[in-house]
Amino acid sequence: MMQRNKLVPELMVTDLNKSLEFWVAFLGFKVAYQRLEDGFAYLDLEGAQVMLEQVDPLANQWQTGALERPFGRGMNLQIDVAAVLPVIQRLGAAAYPLFKASKDVWYRAGEVEVGQREFLVQDPDGYLVRLVERLGERANSAFQKGTTSNA
Repeated sequence: MMQRNKLVPELMVTDLNKSLEFWVAFLGFKVAYQRLEDGFAYLDLEGAQVMLEQVDPLANQWQTGALERPFGRGMNLQIDVAAVLPVIQRLGAAAYPLFKASKDVWYRAGEVEVGQREFLVQDPDGYLVRLVERLGERANSAFQKGTTSNA
């Protein structure tokens, strides 16, 4: 039996087949299960999980307002992957544009900084997806100098 995460975003999509191509063929997710009659798919990538549901104006779906592109404004989904390069290569082979190119960044997390190689891409409906390859941790230079920050 599949282990389901405690938090799994469900994204409304306009075309389930196009979305599956993006999430499965390009990003590398696997279809854990689907209900084609409902326009629904549950996806998994090494524990990162997302549900996709095709918009159906005749169904009793949980929409709080009109859906306008880009969907998911103000939110991005961060997904850990073993390596970002193979994903970038698959997207490039399909001439699928990146939202932000890959770069290495370090974020302060208390007394350490956590590193990640990340890039951003939008799915066919405009959801912003940030794929992350973990680079490890290092000492926070602000703490080494004896200074602290409230942020």
